[in-house]
Amino acid sequence: MKYYIIAGEASGDLHGSNLVKQMKQLDAAADIRGWGGDMMEAAGVNVVKHYRELAFMGFVEVIMNLRTILRNMETCKKDIAAFKPDVLVLVDYPGFNMRIAEWARQQRIKIVYYISPQVWAWKENRVKKLKRDVDKMLCILPFEQDFYRKWNYETEYVGHPLVEVIKAAKEEPADAPLADKPIIAVLPGSRKQEVSVKLPIMLTMAKHFPEYQFVVAQAPSLDDHFLESLTGQHPNVSMVKGKTYKLLRQAEAALVTSGTATLETALFGVPEVVCYKGNPISYFFAKRLIKVKYISLVNLIMDRLVVKELIQHDLTENNLLKELTSLLKDDKARRQLKADYAELWHKLGEKDASRRAAAIIVNYANS
Repeated sequence: MKYYIIAGEASGDLHGSNLVKQMKQLDAAADIRGWGGDMMEAAGVNVVKHYRELAFMGFVEVIMNLRTILRNMETCKKDIAAFKPDVLVLVDYPGFNMRIAEWARQQRIKIVYYISPQVWAWKENRVKKLKRDVDKMLCILPFEQDFYRKWNYETEYVGHPLVEVIKAAKEEPADAPLADKPIIAVLPGSRKQEVSVKLPIMLTMAKHFPEYQFVVAQAPSLDDHFLESLTGQHPNVSMVKGKTYKLLRQAEAALVTSGTATLETALFGVPEVVCYKGNPISYFFAKRLIKVKYISLVNLIMDRLVVKELIQHDLTENNLLKELTSLLKDDKARRQLKADYAELWHKLGEKDASRRAAAIIVNYANS
C-alpha cells in the first residue's frame, strides 16, 4: 500500500520514524513518501521536504513567513495528488496539517491523524473541522479521549510513544561521560528565533554553578556557528549534537524549553525547570487564546504543578537561579519530584503506541 506522512517538527520526526518502522513490519510492501526529517528518512520514508524548512512558530513569525508557508502547502498538495496514497497520515503539526486534511477530504483520500492537535488548549472549535475531515484520530494523552467525547467524536487512545522510546533508551549500556564535572542539561528547543531569546538567559546559570558542566543539546535544525555565538563566552558550557538522550541519562538537572522535551526529561527522571520566552506580540495573543493552566506536558498530564514553569517575564536570571538551586540542593523537593515522576509513568501506561498506531493505519489502508 501507499502511505503519505507529514511531520513538521523534530518530535514529529521521532514519532513518525518509529511509526514507519512498525508500519513496514506490518506491510512489507509499504511505499511511504512524505515530509519529515533525518529519522523518518532513515526509517525508509522518501522525504520530500525537511522539517527544518517549516519551523515557524508564533503569530508574528507565521505572518512574516506567510508567503513561504502558503507555497509549501501548495507544493505539498500537488505532491500528494501525484503520489495518490491509500492513506494520508498526519503527525501533530496542526497549523499545516489541518489545512492539508481539509483539502485531502475533498480529494476523497483516507486520513489518519496520529498525535492529536492540542485543540483542548486553544481554539476548541477546531474539533468540528477535525471531526469533519479526519477519519481516524489517534490520541497519545490519557485525557484526550474524554475531551473528544464531549464533542461526540470517537477517537482511539494508543498510548504515548515516548514511553517506549525512553524505556528502550534507559536499557542501553552506559555511555562514556560527556563531561568531567556533574552535568546540567540545557534543552533550548529547535527553532532559531526562540533559541536566540531563551538560551542566553538559561546560560546565565553557568557563572553561578562553576562546579557543573552545562551541556546544550543541539537540535539538528540549528547550525554550529549560531549556537557557538551564544555559548562561546562560557568556559563551563559545551554542546552535543544527536545525543540528547545520552545527555539526559547523565544529567543532575535540566533547563528545558516547553514542548515534548519537558516530558522526555521527566521520563528520564531528571529534575527540570521549564523555560519559555517568545516574541512579545505572539505571547500577548497566545495568552488570551490558550485556556490550559500549564504549558508543560508534565503538568498538563498530572493536572497539577509538578515542574516549575518560568514563562515570558518570569524567565529571569534571579528566578532561574532560585529554581535551579532548589533542584540541586533541596533533598525534600527532589524526593517529591521522584514520586511525581513515578506517578507520571503510571498515568501514561506502557502501551506500545507506535505498534498500535501502525496496526490501525495499515488495517485502514487495506479496508
